Amino acid sequence: MKTRILLVFILSVFIVPSYAQKKNNAPQKTEDGYKFTPVVELKATPVKNQASTGTCWDFATTSFIESELLRMGKGEYDLSEMYIVRYNYVDRLKDNFIKEGKGNIIKGGQGHDWIAEFVKNGIVPNEVYTGLNYGMPNHNHSELNAFISAIAAVPVQRKRESDQYFSIVNAVLDIYLGKVPETFTYKGVGYTPKSFAASLQINPDDYVEISSFTLFPFYTQGVVPFPDNWRNVNYYNVPLDELTEIMDYSLKNGYTVNWDGDVSEKGFSHGKGVAIIPELEKVDQYSPADKARLGKMTLDERTAEAYNFSRPFPEVKVTQEFREAGYDNKTTTDDHSMHITGIVKDQNGTKYYITKNSWGTDRNSFAGYLNMSENYVRAKTIYIMVNKNAIPAEIKTKLGL
Repeated sequence: MKTRILLVFILSVFIVPSYAQKKNNAPQKTEDGYKFTPVVELKATPVKNQASTGTCWDFATTSFIESELLRMGKGEYDLSEMYIVRYNYVDRLKDNFIKEGKGNIIKGGQGHDWIAEFVKNGIVPNEVYTGLNYGMPNHNHSELNAFISAIAAVPVQRKRESDQYFSIVNAVLDIYLGKVPETFTYKGVGYTPKSFAASLQINPDDYVEISSFTLFPFYTQGVVPFPDNWRNVNYYNVPLDELTEIMDYSLKNGYTVNWDGDVSEKGFSHGKGVAIIPELEKVDQYSPADKARLGKMTLDERTAEAYNFSRPFPEVKVTQEFREAGYDNKTTTDDHSMHITGIVKDQNGTKYYITKNSWGTDRNSFAGYLNMSENYVRAKTIYIMVNKNAIPAEIKTKLGL
């Protein structure tokens, strides 16, 4: 048994992300394996599990707001994701009716959806509204979504929303997610959802969404037409270098980042705890050491090593043009939202962003976190949500904030 424990420890040294290495920040001199050294580590609440739902946008934004509360000195809160989701279903159904059945009524959303429901309906603690009214230990919206889809078709076909229709919608949401409490007691104090939201002192106007596309001019606002942006909300637009500058400035000044992007790439491995954009073909761009080792391999051999994630691999230098090409050819899509809570560097000095996922803690060996390389983030970000007070002053001025 002692031998097995020692072996597990030795193996874990090679690829364990920074959040599991707080007792030893110095990189070890090792040829193989990822070795991460913390640069910035900000406070975050425990990892949750969205399970069988399409609500990553909600879990990421809830986590982001919970970190804002920690930053503000308000203490640790566990806010209800499903409270937001319930009201979001209602808004989606209304939007689908207006769009004559062409709305996005089921999965996907963005940070502004969370803010919109928070403003209109407040928020409650998770212990008050878990959204698990159907007897399951984890969230599963497959049957709920089937009923929602069926119900959504009726007013579109009949060209009117009857009182009975609204009653049926609320009944289905009550059955699956639970009735919304009009009042509740939390830590000995009585609240309504609105008064509880007010007690948090979160200012919705402080939060902005920023992206980097040439669909509209930089330093203006415009809609990036992804299905998850069904509200057609405007993003602020900045050059790619400034997008990463905003992220770094925010993190280094104590503000976490709400991230939305593409996780469909082979270089994204939640299981291995890393996300990279490997450079497989342009060997001449490698460092001398990497060129000497990898240049001797075939393309297939380099590909196999890159996606084995056994050690740091040379990456594509992501430019604005490379990023735009991914959007144009549909290899960069709006897949997933997560919460960025810090920065690490590997033993080669490459920067990565510490990323809190919402897939629970048992799908990888790193407590549900992973590290996304700077180049991965530059290539695959759809938008970020940040506190506007965490944007560098010069960029903030350009954006008119």
